Amino acid sequence: MAEIVLETVGLTMRFGGVVASNNVDFTLRAGELRCLIGPNGAGKSTFFKCVTGLLTPSEGQVFMRNQETTGWHPHQVAAFGVGIKTQMPNVMDGLSVFENIWMAGRRFMSSIEATRKADEIIERLALGSIAKAELGHLAHGERQRVELGLVVVADPWLVLLDEPAAGMTAEDVDRMSDVIREITKTAAVVIVEHDMQFIRSIASTVTVFHQGKVLMEDHVDKVMSDPVVRNVYLGKKA
Repeated sequence: MAEIVLETVGLTMRFGGVVASNNVDFTLRAGELRCLIGPNGAGKSTFFKCVTGLLTPSEGQVFMRNQETTGWHPHQVAAFGVGIKTQMPNVMDGLSVFENIWMAGRRFMSSIEATRKADEIIERLALGSIAKAELGHLAHGERQRVELGLVVVADPWLVLLDEPAAGMTAEDVDRMSDVIREITKTAAVVIVEHDMQFIRSIASTVTVFHQGKVLMEDHVDKVMSDPVVRNVYLGKKA
């Protein structure tokens, strides 16, 4: 079987008397794409923050490629070869698409190499038509795709995305699905997401969180049709 690239063991996060993540065991293998879903307050975002270093878990461990990363800061996780996209964009509106991606790459490589990689990412993610455009002038869906370019410019082996399709139109979601499929050619991917259309278009295995625990983990079709999942999360629209 493929190498385990991300694993949590008994991951628990408490905020006072509230247990936001409760003894979560999770495994992701190389080349895999996994969507994390669940109602608001289910614990998926807390889990994401513990894995990316935004929070230090109260108990349990996080491992990446057999290296314990529990309590690492986000910049340490990123330096280990992990691309992270949070809901708070790390972009510069006054610079062009190319310049934003170039600057993201420059943190990890020489100026010449960053130029080459920026050109490669722009082609790979179909951003050529807006490469010279100032980021502040772009539509929301275009900005989201550019932010993914910043994440993958350093060739991460693991990509962690928090709601990349949030606020997008149906057309934008389709484009984002294509971008995610492109990323999965070279990296394992974990996505926290609410958009069911987006999840159906990209996901194979889905992990459902509920009350801080993993409620179910299975193929997306089985998850979507499961009566317990529908009751706690998907509702009549699923």
